Amino acid sequence: MSTRFEDAIAAIDAANADDPFTVTYAVDGVEVTRPKELAHSELMCEWVKTLDPDADDAQLLAARAHHLRRWAYPRTEQPEGRAGYLKWRTEARKRHATLVGEILSGVGYGVDGDDTIERVQALVSKQGLGKGGLADVDGRSPAVQVHEDSLCLVFLQTQFVPVATQLGDEKMIDVLVRTVPKMGPRGQAAALALDLDPHCASLVAAALERLGAES
Repeated sequence: MSTRFEDAIAAIDAANADDPFTVTYAVDGVEVTRPKELAHSELMCEWVKTLDPDADDAQLLAARAHHLRRWAYPRTEQPEGRAGYLKWRTEARKRHATLVGEILSGVGYGVDGDDTIERVQALVSKQGLGKGGLADVDGRSPAVQVHEDSLCLVFLQTQFVPVATQLGDEKMIDVLVRTVPKMGPRGQAAALALDLDPHCASLVAAALERLGAES
């Protein structure tokens, strides 16, 4: 990887290291607690590499910056309800894209016809993501599908248990029913291979059963 790539990763990590929120998850069987967005961005990068070993700078940088400093724009900035949520999510993505663009420009991307900044911003904004995933035959970007798969896998890896505890089994199954169709075949296979505790695994099985019945 180039020096500017390494500089960009360092700058993104520094921006995320200020996250006042933390996440606890298992690493090789040992629980660790780290700044939430810093941990999520690192795990995103690792999943992108796993799902697409040929991932380029733009894919890896977008993974690292997918929720860049998200805590600085809390959900409470917009009204409650779905309309408020969608407005908040759209604005959050715009903010992530703008901030990562500034970081990448500062380390030397975006000159002499280099389109890395635009590609990173498109991935962060999830441009090209459609219902049921992405496929070449649909003229959509496989890179965005890898990005979405990685995001879903990080959610399952780090937030499954706390969210399930908060929502209860039935609502968590509803979340999974909405999440699984966003994933492509590789992402779904990786999700099924996760080392989940028996109860979480049973919720995934219930969600898959419901999806099968609805298809």
